[in-house]
Amino acid sequence: MRVSVFGLGYVGCVSAACLASLGHEVIGVDVNQVKVDLVNDGKAPVVEERIGELIAEVVRTGALRATGDVREAIMESEVSLVCVGTPSEPNGSLCTTYLERVTEQIGAALAEGGKQGDRHTVVFRSTMLPGTCLNLLVPILEKNVGGTAGVGFGVAVNPEFLREGTSVRDFFDPPKTVIGELDPASGDAVTALYDGLPGEVFRVPVPTAEAIKYADNAFHGLKIGFANELGAVCQALGVDSHQVMDVFLADRKLNISPAYLRPGFAFGGSCLPKDLRSLVHAAQRADVSVPILAHVLPSNSDHLQRAVDLVERTGKRRIGMFGLSFKPGTDDLRESPLVELAERLFGKGYDLRIYDANVNLSRLIGANREYIENRLPHLAQLLADSVGEVLEHAEVCLVGTGDPAVLSALPQGEGPVLVDLIRLPDAEARRAEPGYVGLAW
Repeated sequence: MRVSVFGLGYVGCVSAACLASLGHEVIGVDVNQVKVDLVNDGKAPVVEERIGELIAEVVRTGALRATGDVREAIMESEVSLVCVGTPSEPNGSLCTTYLERVTEQIGAALAEGGKQGDRHTVVFRSTMLPGTCLNLLVPILEKNVGGTAGVGFGVAVNPEFLREGTSVRDFFDPPKTVIGELDPASGDAVTALYDGLPGEVFRVPVPTAEAIKYADNAFHGLKIGFANELGAVCQALGVDSHQVMDVFLADRKLNISPAYLRPGFAFGGSCLPKDLRSLVHAAQRADVSVPILAHVLPSNSDHLQRAVDLVERTGKRRIGMFGLSFKPGTDDLRESPLVELAERLFGKGYDLRIYDANVNLSRLIGANREYIENRLPHLAQLLADSVGEVLEHAEVCLVGTGDPAVLSALPQGEGPVLVDLIRLPDAEARRAEPGYVGLAW
């Protein structure tokens, strides 16, 4: 394919050289003439492992050249990769100035015809927040081109997962390839660019592709911060943090796995809240600052409050809850987030009915009974004997359990507002129905 790459920084330079090495004809574009001249001389404008030899080779064979002329690049390509920077503004917001500028230039060049006989596809590889492409860049393109995206020209988002220092290696052995496609033809064009590379390919809606890059980078930062905070606490307590993490990392079932990484309801139970509090307290006693660990429980509380807020927004007062124990299949109520949710709603004066097949007040003993008597002493009058009793009462139903008896009884279409705390198995279909609200999806 004939490809133009806009922006010859780390991402653009590596993408251009690697695509050229895969057999594509590539034109690099940059406003900085020094970078253009370096590439045309077979030299890398960035310092990066393997990039110098790679650029020298693909320039020598004629697979890569560079220009400062946007119109020339567009006329000689069928796919454009936009790799310009999106730095932070002083207030932390995303600067899209360079993206907007190059999008205007590409649109103006496309208005003159682009590569004759071909449908041009504009592919945004720059990191940008969800909504940037569809709400900002596509309108700029359509205005300048005088056509409709997805009809006269293609648009896609293709985030990169290249680490500085190993970016060439990462390009040829990617963890995944993500293509946010405006239409199938746009996705096909991007897919063809990476033909033959390993790793799973995900073709998703444009906003999903934009968000994936942020999910990755936020989690990477969180992991580093977590490891460093835990290391500082271990050091203060006289423990070898690397020994701890060696064992931690060996657990591929819960720790390094998909476990706990699906958005759902707040966590609770007899272990997580207690142990987080103890660890943070130990850090404070040792004068070790652990802002990430210290804010996990407040974050969890804020997430629970989102459920309360969703109920309040309905303006309705008769509330039904399905689920009360902290985990389905148990009767353990200790620090159950559903008990906390019930307590907050009851305290606000809502008319509440609760059904949990595993919770029967007459059978509760020990810590469970004590916890309920202290936290929700009016529970007996709130518990219902059947799913139907709750449905008959409720204008709003909070679903916090996957109990088959509950799921099979939930009405479709008309009925009470459903606030889904667990992401129901048919959530995707229900999202189109009036009255369905997902907690975080």
